[in-house]
Amino acid sequence: YIGGVFDVESLVEKLLQQLASKQTILVNVYDTTNRSHPISMYGSNVSADGLQHVSTLNFGDPFRKHEMHCRFKQKPPWPWLAITTSIGILVIAYLVGYIFHATVNRIAKVEDDYNKMMELKKKAEAADVAKSQFLATVSHEIRTPMNGVLGMLHMLMDTDLDVTQQDYVRTAQGSGKALVSLINEVLDQAKIESGRLELDAVQFDLRAILDDVLSLFSGKSQEKGVELAVYISDRVPEMLIGDPGRFRQIITNLMGNSMKFTEKGHIFVTVHLVEEVIGSTEVETSSENTLSGFPVTDRCSSWKGFKAFSQEGSTFPLSPPSDSINLIVSVEDTGVGIPPEAQSRVFTPFMQVGPSISRIHGGTGIGLSISKCLVGLMNGEIGFVSIPKTGSTFTFTAVFTNGCSNPNEYKSHKINNQSNSASTEFQGMTALVVDPRPVRAKVSRYHIQRLGISVEVVSDLNQGWSNISSGNGAIDIVLVEQEVWDRDSHLSSLFINNFKKIDRRTPPKLFILANFISTSRTSATTSGDNTPSIIMKPLRSSMLAASLQRAMGVGSKGNARNRELPALRNLLLGRKILIIDDNNVNLKVAAGALKKYGAEVECADSGKKAVSLLKPPHCFDACFMDIQMPEMDGFEATKLIREMEKHGETSVEAYDNVSNWHVPILAMTADVIQATHEECLKCGMDGYVSKPFEAEQLYREVSRFFQSVPNGNL
Repeated sequence: YIGGVFDVESLVEKLLQQLASKQTILVNVYDTTNRSHPISMYGSNVSADGLQHVSTLNFGDPFRKHEMHCRFKQKPPWPWLAITTSIGILVIAYLVGYIFHATVNRIAKVEDDYNKMMELKKKAEAADVAKSQFLATVSHEIRTPMNGVLGMLHMLMDTDLDVTQQDYVRTAQGSGKALVSLINEVLDQAKIESGRLELDAVQFDLRAILDDVLSLFSGKSQEKGVELAVYISDRVPEMLIGDPGRFRQIITNLMGNSMKFTEKGHIFVTVHLVEEVIGSTEVETSSENTLSGFPVTDRCSSWKGFKAFSQEGSTFPLSPPSDSINLIVSVEDTGVGIPPEAQSRVFTPFMQVGPSISRIHGGTGIGLSISKCLVGLMNGEIGFVSIPKTGSTFTFTAVFTNGCSNPNEYKSHKINNQSNSASTEFQGMTALVVDPRPVRAKVSRYHIQRLGISVEVVSDLNQGWSNISSGNGAIDIVLVEQEVWDRDSHLSSLFINNFKKIDRRTPPKLFILANFISTSRTSATTSGDNTPSIIMKPLRSSMLAASLQRAMGVGSKGNARNRELPALRNLLLGRKILIIDDNNVNLKVAAGALKKYGAEVECADSGKKAVSLLKPPHCFDACFMDIQMPEMDGFEATKLIREMEKHGETSVEAYDNVSNWHVPILAMTADVIQATHEECLKCGMDGYVSKPFEAEQLYREVSRFFQSVPNGNL
């Protein structure tokens, strides 16, 4: 055994410090034999005020019990890591729960919103269908009696009427057509809102369409004394492919507005290619270089914002396809103009410039809105510039396809058009135009050259007489602007006297180009044989040709429509046509229109009768079928007829070897909704005629089937 002296307390403290790192551990040893009065054997007597560890000690004495109590000298630090970790876990758990709860609520809300949207979608679709059905019904109910009214008036015009009665009938026809036009505008607006408006792609003559529009407004312009003119660039092809009806609608809307708000001056329509106008500096804004002498707006401002004229975002490529024709059309007037505060709502549907406009000039305020939508469908843009008390200029662009595949075809179309619109006797003639205004002279030159006549232009009568008397070239026609003729009556008389002295077998014919004829002018022009003939503006190819033919004694002097009547009669003579309509007035109108051309017409008033009459074999060449009829409508009747034609048995020998029966059936209804048109073709109909119709409209439809077919069933 080795004995020694140890400081147990110091030794234990050092040992415990090594175990507890920086903390000081206090150790107390107690004899706990008597649990109620323990005896301290080691350590201080400071009472424990915190956590302590108690362990049992065994010193080998079975009768004595000992315990060791260990504790830190300082209070234990806060377990911040554990606390923050716990708080973080709690926050994360709360956020996850909140996100889950919000997600569930959001999904439920989205599902609820989706169900509501689907319900609203169904209601909107049902409302759209109901609106379309309502428009179709209203259109049918209005057009059906209007068809009777206009049809009977048209037939009344073919009877013997005095001048007053004819005026009454024309007035009634004009009012009826105005009502039909209003209905069409409302229907077009409805089609635009529903996205159902579509464009056709057919070949048409742009110049002929503008001539027709000029004819429509010629009476009003002459009544007002407003000069009306159209100029189309020579670079614009004669034939285009597009929708002529919608193009005519845009031009008619713009010219109609100009005619409403213009009391003096002019309305001038110009048509060019876009590439002609880009970079052009030729703008007629001075009063000396306008159509009527009145100041006009700067037309360049009307297309200032067009993408077609900017390098970025151009609608039209810099190098367009060879068959793409990009037109720019301007309608310039010298009317009252549009106030600046009203210009922002010009294209808003059903909006008028001011509350008094609709009372003074009438209108619904949707014409420009429809025009803007139609221009958009033609891949174009529309804009305007307007100055109060000066006038307005509306300009739009439109993309068409060249109707002539090559330049030679374009030239042949141009020659054919000239030969159709005027007699060939004009070819090789020379005309002299006396007009001091370059723009107006350019318009006159354009229309005269369409007849194949060469044109020279001078600014006054003295220059005109110098050209005539010089003998350098034979002048066949002299056209003097009324402004020049009325300016100096002495000079005009001298000009006529000089005319009498011309030593030629056929002296030139003298004409006055006039917007209106005053009483004094009328009396002056009817006295004497050498007085000039009057050609009323606006100039149009057919009207100009007729005036020249009448004065010069060349070509046909008859009415163009009267010349067509024998052709129509030969086409329909002996044809047997069945007309089905539940309205007796419509039956009379359609029957009268076809009988006038020699057709044999049979009428029936129900779809069941149509099925019975058209059961093969039969002797009808065509059938006009109303759609909305009681008991059996036109769709159902047509389907049954097509089934009978497909499965019916026919004696080939008895009916000129006609074994494949297919009678042309054309829908004849006042319903002009696009869906109805599609349904007509779907059920087996061959064509579509909307009410109110005229004899020529019926003829155009029937001629598609009769053009090259001999008499007998098709």
